[in-house]
Amino acid sequence: MAYLDYWWDPVAGYVFDESDQNDMNALRHETRTSVWYAVGLLARNEGDDVVNAERVLTQVIQGQYKDENEQWFATYTQEPEEPMVGAPEYPPEIYQSWDPNWRGFIGTSLIIALEEYSHLLNNDVQELVLESLVNNTIGDSWRVGGVDGDNLYPCYSNPSIMRAFVASWTGRRLNITNTTLAGEKYAADVVALFNNTGTLPEFNSPTYFGVSLYGLTLWCKYMPVDSILKQNAKRIIQATYESVGELWHPGMRNIAGPWDRLYGWDMNKYFAVMAAWLWLFIGKEKAGVFDRIGIMSHNSDFAFGPLIAILAETHVKMVPEAVQKRLSAFQGEHMYTAQAYSPPYDYAYRNYTTWISENVTIGAVSFDQDVVGGSSVSPGSWTPAAIQWYTGDPLDVGFIVNYPTEAAIEAKVSRGTLNLTYPYGNSSSIFSLLLSPPSLRATTRTVSSWADADALDVKVTTFPEMPMNLTFAGHYGGAESLFHDFEYYNFTYTLPMNFSGQPSIQLEVQLK
Repeated sequence: MAYLDYWWDPVAGYVFDESDQNDMNALRHETRTSVWYAVGLLARNEGDDVVNAERVLTQVIQGQYKDENEQWFATYTQEPEEPMVGAPEYPPEIYQSWDPNWRGFIGTSLIIALEEYSHLLNNDVQELVLESLVNNTIGDSWRVGGVDGDNLYPCYSNPSIMRAFVASWTGRRLNITNTTLAGEKYAADVVALFNNTGTLPEFNSPTYFGVSLYGLTLWCKYMPVDSILKQNAKRIIQATYESVGELWHPGMRNIAGPWDRLYGWDMNKYFAVMAAWLWLFIGKEKAGVFDRIGIMSHNSDFAFGPLIAILAETHVKMVPEAVQKRLSAFQGEHMYTAQAYSPPYDYAYRNYTTWISENVTIGAVSFDQDVVGGSSVSPGSWTPAAIQWYTGDPLDVGFIVNYPTEAAIEAKVSRGTLNLTYPYGNSSSIFSLLLSPPSLRATTRTVSSWADADALDVKVTTFPEMPMNLTFAGHYGGAESLFHDFEYYNFTYTLPMNFSGQPSIQLEVQLK
């Protein structure tokens, strides 16, 4: 709460926008973080905390969109200063001028407030919250993947899980049968996809694994035994942690790749929601959370902390002891394989393979999709192949990641080796490999070839032979732009004119 207290504006009754995803915020405010803070205020319940919490909840709900004829009905303004969505000067653009997922983030938070702290809230505020939740479920019911630019298919795990909870809980609380049934149906769709592979479709995401686990903990804690949500929450949580336990590297303090969605290539340098859950089991430092969290990239997600603290006791009980032990100490060199499936984007199951050793991890996914950039259609966060290694600096893990440019890859991972093949490649295909810059302890500052990789020997073999172009993405310059605040060198391999066949690239690595 000290982190959020710093951002609190007692004059406006909102939290200042602490999102590190915006370069400058000019003392603007943010509604979602304000609601998370309000729930934390109710939990702390000191001084004016309850009064301030009621003020926040009232103001944010007053800013909820009220026009049932608009696609953004019942989502919440992102900042109280923003114009009305749909005005000529502020045209609607999903995930830009309005975010449908905020119904889930804010709606679940409102339910926690009612479940845990209704005795602190006056009746008017409670009624206002319930009215907001009813509208929330109506607005969310209009979301259909592939319609009006929306991407909420059941494979979009984290908002699908939250939507199911908000609808099922609200329907039960207010005896609205159709809303209850809708929530149960949403949950059934999520469970059915999980049952295909034993994994969530939004797989191995250090951020969104964390959000999905949040939603699943709500399923378990607040839903009755006759609910599909309650009946399935624990086993999905346990299965997710089984994956995390296999992929988590306690020494490097990272979840090994590949990653469906992420906001950085070293969890020591950016804050992921999953790190907050791991903190419960192994402590802050071992979870890779920097002592001064505000310095980390993507630190804004730490505002999620009050909700995790409230759910912690329930959550910890559902994680197998054997997994908890694997989180604490390296269990030895091993291979891990898994599958995931995200219709309609996937033509076939995605196949994941990760090799984890004491000082190096290599992971990749074989896939065949209808888009470039994974099911989130985001090449910057979809990372189909990744190598990480210990550079010798405890706060610096080296990385080599494949920046995706193809909709299909056949990947092979073995001890010390990564091979990527493009099954539909042609002469216009490229291989783009991003390398971390040297750490402060390195003897060179500039990378001119693979020989300059910090603490790692890298041998690259291509088929056919390909020319390579090397560029740099730096905060102060270079030909490339940063990704998620991370600097990198981009080794780009281009195919010769008129090439036909299946091009491939192989990396063989070992510590220097």
